[in-house]
Amino acid sequence: MLFTRLSNDFRRWRDYRRTVTELSKLSRRELEDIGIAPYQIEDVARGRFRR
Repeated sequence: MLFTRLSNDFRRWRDYRRTVTELSKLSRRELEDIGIAPYQIEDVARGRFRR
C-alpha cells in the first residue's frame, strides 16, 4: 500500500514537471492563445494534477 501511494505520488509529480516543461517552451503569444500568462504555468500544472 505504501509503495502504491509513493508510486502514484511520483507519477503525479512527473506529470506535473512534464506539463511545466512543455508549457514553458511556448511563447508568450502561444500562452495567450490558450488563455494563460507565463507566471501562471506552475499554477495551471498544479491544478491539473491536484488530487
